Amino acid sequence: MSRYTDAVCKLCRREQQKLFLKGDKCYTKCVLEKKPGIPGMAKPQRGKPSAYSIRLREKQKLRRMIQMNERPFARAAAAASEAREASGDHLLRGLELRLDNVVRRSGLSTSLKTARQLVRHGHIKIGGKKVSIPSYPVKAGDVISLNGKLKDNVGVKLSLETAKKLNNRPSFIEFNEGELSVKVLRIPERAEMSFPINDQLIIEYYSR
Repeated sequence: MSRYTDAVCKLCRREQQKLFLKGDKCYTKCVLEKKPGIPGMAKPQRGKPSAYSIRLREKQKLRRMIQMNERPFARAAAAASEAREASGDHLLRGLELRLDNVVRRSGLSTSLKTARQLVRHGHIKIGGKKVSIPSYPVKAGDVISLNGKLKDNVGVKLSLETAKKLNNRPSFIEFNEGELSVKVLRIPERAEMSFPINDQLIIEYYSR
């Protein structure tokens, strides 16, 4: 599996939008505010972007926000197109309820990258059972807990402090700070999802 190893701030500059790939640093030391231009482009692009370009950029924004490679992302989009409900809602809900993303939104980590590390290293349990797959689909009623040995971990403490300061935990989850656990109360609504994109453009991109 390929992995992006360059500076992630370049991705925000390329999409001209904050993708929050560095956690709390994106709120205090955002490179996009200092270098607003697109990397490698000395002059702004002339003329209006094509319909294809608009849809491509929207797809790339979401793919980079959730940090997925093209193949699994395309499979998720294809599955959404075959769903009975609105394709865009199905796609975003599936991404929102990935285990690594729920861990991030609960405040146990400040970024998706660190959330993914917690999962892969076996520090996350669902219903008392260890789960090491970041893409594991979380369901309503699931209780996700962090290994108690990490209670005094510096990174975890910083994440919890940041979450408390920002006060941005979604209402569809219930966080228990004493037990370092989070319960998914219900399926999230569209307004509660963490991806500020136009999902219809992404579905149209894969339907072309």
